[in-house]
Amino acid sequence: MTDLHLANKQRLGVFRDALYNLNPDTLKQQLREVFADNCHIQLAFPFAPLSGSDALVDTVYRPLIDAVPDLERRDFILMGGSSQGDGSTDEAWVGCCGHYVGVFERPWLDIPPTQHIMAMRYHEFFRFEDGVITEMQALWDIPQLMMQANAWPLAPSLAAEWVVPAPATNDGIMLHATDPARSKTSRARVDSMLKDLLRSPEGTQAMRLEHHWHPHMTWYGPAGIGTTRRISGFRHWHQIPFLNAFPDRGMADAKHVFFGDGDYVGFTAFPGMKMTLSGDGWLGLPPTGTTVTGRSLDFWRCENDQLRENWVLLDILDIYHQLGVDVFARMRELTPHRRAFTLNI
Repeated sequence: MTDLHLANKQRLGVFRDALYNLNPDTLKQQLREVFADNCHIQLAFPFAPLSGSDALVDTVYRPLIDAVPDLERRDFILMGGSSQGDGSTDEAWVGCCGHYVGVFERPWLDIPPTQHIMAMRYHEFFRFEDGVITEMQALWDIPQLMMQANAWPLAPSLAAEWVVPAPATNDGIMLHATDPARSKTSRARVDSMLKDLLRSPEGTQAMRLEHHWHPHMTWYGPAGIGTTRRISGFRHWHQIPFLNAFPDRGMADAKHVFFGDGDYVGFTAFPGMKMTLSGDGWLGLPPTGTTVTGRSLDFWRCENDQLRENWVLLDILDIYHQLGVDVFARMRELTPHRRAFTLNI
């Protein structure tokens, strides 16, 4: 790990601290310290692309803070490294994974409040240039909040739904130098695994899951899919339904950010996949023949040259939107009497 990437991770502390010890009155000024004025920001559906941290605060954070007044950011992965941007130049990126937590007191995106503590997982990636953030790509697991509010209007998850934990090794916050050779090895392991996954038309054995994945692997999927344990659980509760639905899935024509940091590897792309819904079995959706793209932001942890844990967020709401399903409209039909309630304290 070079001094540049360590410095960028430390520099992101301005943003992380501002959302841990949150003061809505100073949030804009704090984020201006680390975001470029014209920073390009891409977020999960239903948010449109934004420019600059002021727009991020006004459009996203202030409404969320109104709904969750004691909002608190809790990272459990912080990693950084270089990724080939246009195929010839390195870009410096920092990735974070964790949960936004707090008491859900008022509606947000029309999701009805619960008056209980909530947890919403995030995967956030930041490109740094000369010590400032010039690009942000992030997914928040909004369906997770819908489920906690008992307002998820679509098919139930096949796998287990829970609050996804931190790495088993409790070493995900890497504010220290890491071995460049180890970072390279970790990235190579993930790269090899992803290439073998694309061999799915050749059959299960061609994907060599047992070669790449630890016998006690855990795959932490997004709400709507859930978490699976062991290769058998991954195949049964996620991989087989997904491949049945999208047998032609492949890489989308977009920039792919892919870097290692010690035992960890991060990936982001907007979008990362392109595929056709030509089969049945995924999220209760019929085979429409519609071609869609998928935004997938991932973190992996390697252990003894195998993949032991994988945190995955897929923008499911965006996929439903591309298929013509308005999840928010269905949710509003389900919860009209609850959305109007607010707690006056």
